[in-house]
Amino acid sequence: MGGNPASWFWFWVWLSALLLVGEILTLGLFMLPFGIGAAAAAVGAWLGLGLVLQWAVFGGVSLVCLVGLRWYSGAHNRLPSPAIGADRLIGRAGVVTERIDRASSTGRARVEREEWRADSFDGSEIPVGTRVTVHRVEGNHLVVGIVDTE
Repeated sequence: MGGNPASWFWFWVWLSALLLVGEILTLGLFMLPFGIGAAAAAVGAWLGLGLVLQWAVFGGVSLVCLVGLRWYSGAHNRLPSPAIGADRLIGRAGVVTERIDRASSTGRARVEREEWRADSFDGSEIPVGTRVTVHRVEGNHLVVGIVDTE
C-alpha cells in the first residue's frame, strides 16, 4: 500500500466500513469513534493529504469522538431514569393482603393496583393490613419492610 493516495483512500473507506459494521453488530459504542476517524482519514486521502497527516486525522478524530461519546453517555447515565417494569414499585407503599411469613414462604402485598408475592425485608413476620414499603424486587416477588409510623 505504499504512498499511492488512491490506495490509502480505499484502505480508509474499507476500514471505516468494517468498523461501522462491527459497531452495528456489537452495539458497544467502542468501534464507532474509530469508524468515524477512518472516514475522516478517507476524506483527507481524497483531498490529497500525506500519509502522516491521514494517520493524524484518523487518530485525532477518533480520540475526539471517543472522549465525546464517553462524556455524552456518562452524562446521560447520571440523570435519573424512570423505572420500568416491576422496578417502578421500589419505594412505593402497599398493604399486606396475606400474612408474610418467610419460614413458610407465604405472603402477599398489594401495591398500587397489583397484588404480588412478598417477602419480609428483615425476615420478620408481617400481619395482614400492615402498611409496607417495597425495598426491592427479586424475580417475581417483592421484598418489603414495615412503614415507620413515627
